[in-house]
Amino acid sequence: MHGPPLVAWLLVALGAATAAYCLVRTRPGCPGTTREEREQRSAARAEALMGAGMAVMAVPVSALDQPPWASAVLAVVFGVAAVRSLLLVRRNAHHLHHAVGAIAMVYMTAAMEGAGGSAHAGHGAMGAPLLTGLLLLYFAVYVLAAGVRLVSVPVTPATGTAGAVAVRHAPELASACRVSMGIGMFAMLLTL
Repeated sequence: MHGPPLVAWLLVALGAATAAYCLVRTRPGCPGTTREEREQRSAARAEALMGAGMAVMAVPVSALDQPPWASAVLAVVFGVAAVRSLLLVRRNAHHLHHAVGAIAMVYMTAAMEGAGGSAHAGHGAMGAPLLTGLLLLYFAVYVLAAGVRLVSVPVTPATGTAGAVAVRHAPELASACRVSMGIGMFAMLLTL
């Protein structure tokens, strides 16, 4: 990723923390799972993949020289994630956001690869300015809308053993993860 190393490391921390929390959300809360719980776990898996991908892509070039095949692997992984999300849109419209995020990751990987031979080596302008602008606009609107929804979500106190399950499935934490990943995507697109 281009830009100051401090910003890159903050994005790595944000992506890794979000991925870790989303992985915790994938664990079932009780033996009998409903369709809604399965859908929430599926969304959490997609968000964990996105957070992990953001963390990997944000590592500064000075810290880690990625192998030449790393960009291709990231592009394939997020291409498959985009197709999977598009196939799941009929069940839940939120998968459309996952598809846009995965497509943005493929786009950023391709733009960085095309600019300098490795995901981190390019200098100067990368990517198509119009597409970058559209993705920036999408993530800006998404973050603002999700932030407004986050402020309106009632917070329920968690206590005892049930508290750990409540925190794992807290809608306000899931929304906060989505907002933070949207901010991270916006910041990464700004560096193109």
